[in-house]
Amino acid sequence: MSLMRKSAALFSAGVLALGLVACSEDGGDGGSAGDTIRMGYLPSWSDGLSMAHLMENQLNEMGYEVEHVALSDAAVVYQGLANGDIDIYPSAWPEETHIEYAERYEDDYESLGAWYDSADLNLSVPEYMDDINSVSDLQGQADRFDGTIIGIEPGAGLTRATQEDVMPGYGLDDYELTTSSTTAMLAELDTAIQNENDIVVTLWTPFWANNSFPVKALEDPEGLFPEPESLHILASEGFSEDYPDIAEFAGDVKISDEKYSELEDMVVNEYGEGREAEAIQAWLDENPDLLPALPETAGE
Repeated sequence: MSLMRKSAALFSAGVLALGLVACSEDGGDGGSAGDTIRMGYLPSWSDGLSMAHLMENQLNEMGYEVEHVALSDAAVVYQGLANGDIDIYPSAWPEETHIEYAERYEDDYESLGAWYDSADLNLSVPEYMDDINSVSDLQGQADRFDGTIIGIEPGAGLTRATQEDVMPGYGLDDYELTTSSTTAMLAELDTAIQNENDIVVTLWTPFWANNSFPVKALEDPEGLFPEPESLHILASEGFSEDYPDIAEFAGDVKISDEKYSELEDMVVNEYGEGREAEAIQAWLDENPDLLPALPETAGE
């Protein structure tokens, strides 16, 4: 399967829900094994996709059912947490990238813990572009890129940072940031690399594409992209009180960059759409002691 087809496989017909599911009637009296946990995330953002299926595997082991709620915008995920329409957002960027949404709803959700450190945003180009190594090197080079930086979803924090901070800060007024989707960006990147054309795209870490495509992150000497941040497992307000066993487990999850890259590559590329559960189990079989032990109360 080509890289473009692998990236396109992140989406399928009907996968992006336009609304949220209704709240379950738990009456606020706490939860127990057998309950359904609603996992909200953007399928096109493979960190959320991978973590959602990893959490599903472990919550199933604890006796819970998991309902996947596929959404198309980060703002809607935070709103869903705040409204109680979803229970968990398994890979959130609340410290910097999603800070606008995080601050708007900060009283209506809680962090169960950070599972990954040093996530960051960047502009990237193919490795064969030897003379472009810094964002500042893009100045006066717009014609080489048809005046375009290829971006992702309009509502992404990466899009906001690029448009509002990075492009004006580096004087890239002769460029336009195009936005559509992560899948579309990767398709354009794939085509450009196959033809050894010049291209500049918005990327981030952790993300499987950094290893699957011959790309390099451009230096940011002015520090206009946000500082590296941690990725959190967020939950609706009061979740940890209702589900202390899940909160205990989630708070102890820590995954290194190397192991996470292996996880995401298995989910997105090696196994692909529809086989996420197999990918997760294969990764767990290779890393039997990486995740924390399930709480003793699991399944009760």
